[in-house]
Parts: sequence; structure tokens; C-alpha cells
Amino acid sequence: MTLFSTDATGEFGSNGAAPITSGAESRLVPAIEFRDVYLAFDDQVILDGVNFSVRRGETKIVLGGSGSGKSTIINLILGLLKPDSGQILVDGENITDFDDQDLMAVRKKIGMVFQEGALFDSLSVYENVAYRLIEEGVDEEEIEHEVTRMLHFVDLDEAIDKMPNELSGGMRRRVGIARALVGNPSIVLFDEPTAGLDPPTARTICELAIKLRDLEDVSSIFVTHEMNNLEYLSSEYAIVDEKGEVSFETEGDFLCLINTEVLMLRNGKIIFSGKDEQLRKADDPYIHRFIRGK
Repeated sequence: MTLFSTDATGEFGSNGAAPITSGAESRLVPAIEFRDVYLAFDDQVILDGVNFSVRRGETKIVLGGSGSGKSTIINLILGLLKPDSGQILVDGENITDFDDQDLMAVRKKIGMVFQEGALFDSLSVYENVAYRLIEEGVDEEEIEHEVTRMLHFVDLDEAIDKMPNELSGGMRRRVGIARALVGNPSIVLFDEPTAGLDPPTARTICELAIKLRDLEDVSSIFVTHEMNNLEYLSSEYAIVDEKGEVSFETEGDFLCLINTEVLMLRNGKIIFSGKDEQLRKADDPYIHRFIRGK
């Protein structure tokens, strides 16, 4: 897991990078890669020559206003849409022309967190989280272990028997995250997961994304238009103490997160790609207005 760049002495921190070895070569292959992707609906261009990659264990924060193409990126990765041209790769495999049968294997690597949680209202929390495993005919004992483990990860152990209508909005989103994590996906896609939530609850969702990045080595795309999310994800990291308890620290003068980057879209084009510090220093007037929420 690579969390930090070197400090002023040139030495790595305790969670720093290790030298590349032959056993780590597979980590050099991006988890997700877009190569010159174009997509239009009639005369409306949605994505216009988009190129980017998401490294192993990296979070890519995708910013942009309504209609900029943010959620389209997620739909393309899932194979729900096909580009007009260009290539989309997952784990180095070109999935652009995959049919539904081929995409099934790809989707098993991916967890999807929807904006509203997208829970089945007629099913309990346990049944919602277990849904995919039940459909796949997994043994009940294994299902119970997996559901319990995932609900513990999102701090909802006590909600296992509740129905969705008994949950707050934030709890519903956390159940949605638990469901997305069933099967240990190596990639998780977040589509506006904090929309409509109060700031403390939104922070909790971001903390779960940070835990996935730093403790589970998950690659993710986090689509959002909220600058608070950018602040949390790009400046904080998760650590585990001797007792196994998770806490969150803020990067300082000598430590800089290198496993989180920002991508900003406007009218289907990437207008910025880099670190959050660079984003705040960008000259583009549109970026400045976006950061100020105008």
C-alpha cells in the first residue's frame, strides 16, 4: 500500500512505498483505464476524447457540474453504455466490446455504491447485503459470515435485522456500501454517495471510502460535486493502532498522499488532472468558480 511520498529527508513513512519487485509487477497495470473515449447522444457530446487511469489502491475523485459526464464514466465501466470510439480497460483487459456474458466476470470485480443506496425496501438489511450471494447459491453459513463482516466494516452491526424504512439516509448509504463490498471487489465505484446528506453523515461516507483505500487496497472512482468530499479524501488517511482500532490522520508538511488524485470534467472534456493542491492553484476561471461553489 502506497500512501505517502517521501519526506524532506528522502525516507518513507511507516506506511510508505516499497521498492518494486517482480511480485509487484501486476500492480503496474492500472485497475481502470480510459483511452481516447468518445460518446455522444445524437448531437450532444457526452465524453470528448477522455484519457485517464486509476492505479491499484488509488482513489480518483471525479468532479464536475451537472451534465459534465461524471456518471457516464461509471456506466461505461459497468458496460451499461458503449463508447462510440476509444477503449476501456479493467485490470488491463479491454472490455469495450464485451457482451453481457463477458461483462459478468468483470462486474464481479466491481462494487457499486449508488446515490440513494438503492436498497430493496421489502428486504431486511441482512437480505439486502446478502442478495448477490443468495442469488449465486452461496452456503448460508458463509453468507452470514460475509454479511456480518461487511456490516461491521460500515459500523452497522446493530442494524442487521432492520428494514430500510427504519434507517436514516446515512445508514441506508452505509448499507449500500456494505452490499457493494460483498465478494471483496478490487474496484469500487461511488456515484454521488453523499448527495443530500448532512455534513457529519457525508464525512462518515468519506471515511468509509478512505478505509477501503488505505486498509483494503481498493481502487475507486468517487464521483461528486461537493468540495467537502474532496477535502476529506485528499487530505486524510486511515491507520490501525495496536488494539485494531481505526483512526484518521491528516497529512502534514512532510507527508503527502499520493494514492488520491482529482479529475475535473467540463462539457465532456478533462480540464484538470492532478493533486488537490494543484487544483486549488489552477488558473482556469471555471475551476475557481467551482471551488467557490458558484
